[in-house]
Amino acid sequence: MNPMTPDGRYFVVKGQLWRCSNPSLNEDVRQRLVNDLMSARREVKAAKASGDPGQLSAARAHVQVAKVALGERGPVWWNDGSPDFNRYQVANTPYAEWFRSLSTNR
Repeated sequence: MNPMTPDGRYFVVKGQLWRCSNPSLNEDVRQRLVNDLMSARREVKAAKASGDPGQLSAARAHVQVAKVALGERGPVWWNDGSPDFNRYQVANTPYAEWFRSLSTNR
């Protein structure tokens, strides 16, 4: 399992932060949005196979819509004024010391 930051805003993959879904989403809504995201990702795969740039662009737009609805992209879902570090290298963020401490605790 990928480590999640102590504040629950990000998980780490290969040293990079990725924003988590909004935890305040109702479970039914969250699941519907995840299903939409998976469908959109299948559209991207099919569009790549088709070689149609218009179809690929539309499919990627569907992925974006789903990710924004989940809170993984677009405006942040927290309201304390903290900046967004989505897609940053964890070593270049305030989470760096926390992340380094994980390797010393294993």
